[in-house]
Amino acid sequence: MSNNENNSQSDYNKNLVFFKYKSLEDMLKVILYSSQSPIGLIPMLYHTIKNNKEVLFIQTGNIGGSTIHYFIPSEGILKKYIQLKRLTGEFNFVDHIGLDTLSIYVPILELDEANIPFPKY
Repeated sequence: MSNNENNSQSDYNKNLVFFKYKSLEDMLKVILYSSQSPIGLIPMLYHTIKNNKEVLFIQTGNIGGSTIHYFIPSEGILKKYIQLKRLTGEFNFVDHIGLDTLSIYVPILELDEANIPFPKY
């Protein structure tokens, strides 16, 4: 890697903030809150393997200053969506989008790789 590439990566890392959550429920509140904002943008939920552990994460903000919200589940992720109830914040892993209009169906996007420098955990 050239010196310019190292500086660019270092600058990129300085603009990242990491929040590690104790529970998936708490991290999903970020999605719930975002969906109720006037803009109504719902962050994507990503799944990847880092340091031989599964990681679920969402990214908020922009390239100039992003926050990575992440959670390390104790069990493997076997479903393709999370059904997130808007009124209560309760959630379930499900295989497909359902018909409950009071729920947000969040796809779990499987990443092959992510060059995000997660903190050591």
